[in-house]
Amino acid sequence: MSYHTGSVAAVPTANRQQYLEHARQCWPLFQRHGATRMVETWGEDVPHGKLTDFHRAVDAKDDESVTFSWITWPDRASADAAWQAMSADPAMRDMQMPFDGSRMFWGGFETVYGQGDTVGGAFYQGFVLAVPAEQKAAYVDMAAKGWEMARRTGALGVVEAWGEDVPHGKRTDFYRATRARDDEVIVFSWINWADRAACDAAARAMEQEAGDMSQWEMPFDGSRMFRGGFATLFDSASPSR
Repeated sequence: MSYHTGSVAAVPTANRQQYLEHARQCWPLFQRHGATRMVETWGEDVPHGKLTDFHRAVDAKDDESVTFSWITWPDRASADAAWQAMSADPAMRDMQMPFDGSRMFWGGFETVYGQGDTVGGAFYQGFVLAVPAEQKAAYVDMAAKGWEMARRTGALGVVEAWGEDVPHGKRTDFYRATRARDDEVIVFSWINWADRAACDAAARAMEQEAGDMSQWEMPFDGSRMFRGGFATLFDSASPSR
């Protein structure tokens, strides 16, 4: 299974084009060090939650948008070697970020469930949650059920990634964002859709199937999970990037 460096950040909305150019500059560096894909998505439908949400996670300001991004590697060993090498690469040190990097957080995640075409589509639903470590198998089983429902309503693909190397940060991190407990592991996941309209239509259809979902046993505290809708800003696998 592939390995991902997943990240969340807050970017001034006015800096959208600068952020895109930054992504375009970063990709050749990551690719040179062994990355197989890089995706940057821009928040378009990111709700505020009662306990947790993407806005709180990065302490976003009113004039900022949330980004949900990942870099894919063949495995964890490749990612670890790449990050070590890049820390000494002048090209990495000299990059100017068009956002407050001190509020960005990231981690390393192993794919535990993936189905469908995970490359196509222009819109993503991104999810961040904390799952008890002992419930890993139950979570994967639930993900399979969720995919069948999403697939029936038009989803193109899904990836569920389990935290393997998720650091604690000084200002923000995945643990604070999800109010994770000591026995919980962070999950970083996404579902991709042809476009936002397809995603919105699916949400309405799935609401009608909510009765079926109510019978599911969730192997995690759903009140601390948060999600958002994100438009593809940059995808190294897309010819139109």
